[in-house]
Amino acid sequence: MLETEITDPGKDEELTAVLVQLNRIAIDTEFMREKTFYAQLCLIQIATPTKIYCADPLTGSDLQNFWQALNGCAWVLHSGRQDIEVFYQTSGCMPTDIFDTQIAAGLLGYAPQIGYATLVKELFGKELAKSHTRADWTRRPLSAEMIEYAAEDVEFLLGACDKMSDRLAELGRLEWVREDSARLLDPSLYEDSPSASFDRLKGARKLTGRARGAAACLAVWREQRAARSNRPRQWIMKDAVLLDLAISNPGDKATLAAVSGMPAATARRSATELLAVLAQADECDDGYVPPARPGEKQKAQLRAMQEEVARKSAELGIAAEIVAPRKELASAMLGNCESRVFTGWRREVVGQRLLEMMN
Repeated sequence: MLETEITDPGKDEELTAVLVQLNRIAIDTEFMREKTFYAQLCLIQIATPTKIYCADPLTGSDLQNFWQALNGCAWVLHSGRQDIEVFYQTSGCMPTDIFDTQIAAGLLGYAPQIGYATLVKELFGKELAKSHTRADWTRRPLSAEMIEYAAEDVEFLLGACDKMSDRLAELGRLEWVREDSARLLDPSLYEDSPSASFDRLKGARKLTGRARGAAACLAVWREQRAARSNRPRQWIMKDAVLLDLAISNPGDKATLAAVSGMPAATARRSATELLAVLAQADECDDGYVPPARPGEKQKAQLRAMQEEVARKSAELGIAAEIVAPRKELASAMLGNCESRVFTGWRREVVGQRLLEMMN
């Protein structure tokens, strides 16, 4: 393993100077979010060609210069969406250029969503220990074993990037990886929007009328309460309870408290507030009508589109779900042709043909 150093990034001038000089680094993070609404960034692992830095963001130091230096490099990471989310929410910064090795692997024919340890074994024949996946990364000091585990998560990323980039270039797919990786740099993916809270509710899509409006209002209330108290959404109110509340529409505190699964403390402290939220339901009703169930003709067309995707995917040696997931094809059948299937490299490979089939 490369030399590994745990450091205070707000005071480590050497690290900042190194980052300013480099064009590219490998990066990974360790964070905790089981007991909070916002993820807590606990460690940032950075691999350069000669050294691994485990930067500790919990030291209390001013990290502004570190964030800026880190942001000036291209990042190589694996399955980077959560790492980018935590970094963005913590620092307010977004990397400008990334290469996601999980995306690259998928476009080379490896299993979709391949894990980092599996990819390292495939590319380098190296077995990684995964004994600290449930460690408490907020505790200090970090043990030597935890530091070694964290360092391994970036040790092979630069080499994996180089090795796969050569193969991708030979196949003419390097720009495909850059395109798909760049999608992860859309800030809207990581900004907590109460208006989008309804989409997170399991089982809510079939609701209509006043019940749908009530669920939307309650979801916003829960989102705001969770963010304010920095507690997980489900700790504030479970999805099933929220939906039951929206559907049953209790009109008084006693009926509200009797809703199945309603925590007594929530009913006691927030009953007045919740009843007021429910009273807004009529105003929240957007007139939504669930899409009609697909007919036999649509089902046949969807099957034909899936067969075309499967044929082209087999020709490329890529999993069909990477080229065009069934969910996106079904959405297109309902008139949504703005998905990634009809843009960029996917449009050239199969998207244009799918549009012709639908027309």
